[in-house]
Amino acid sequence: MNTKLIMTLSACFMYSIGILLTFAPDLILDYLNLEPNQITLFLFQIIGALYFGFGMLNWMNKGRPIGGIYNRPVATANLSHFMIAGLALLKGLFSSANLPLEIWALEIIYTGFGIAFGIILFRHPIPEKSFD
Repeated sequence: MNTKLIMTLSACFMYSIGILLTFAPDLILDYLNLEPNQITLFLFQIIGALYFGFGMLNWMNKGRPIGGIYNRPVATANLSHFMIAGLALLKGLFSSANLPLEIWALEIIYTGFGIAFGIILFRHPIPEKSFD
């Protein structure tokens, strides 16, 4: 499995969410038909900072070997995040099937990353081929 690609894609995904939640929480709340107040704006910005920081972690580790015993904390943190959020989204979709298409798309993305990081965590990294 190409861990550099997975780490890069997950970093970009988290950067995107982080930037949106940090700099445009009012627009997201309006889109979700939620009442923007000071507390929800602060919470969305804090969550945005968490996503951005997690994206930074993945971006900084994209070129390092990940899997097995290598960078295990990074792989475990990603697996935990994507699987817990994916299961929460799945629970929400099962309880209310008329949720917007964006929630379905997030569920697919989160499940895909969760499976990928599960494979990364429990498999020894494949060494890169050298053409020397």
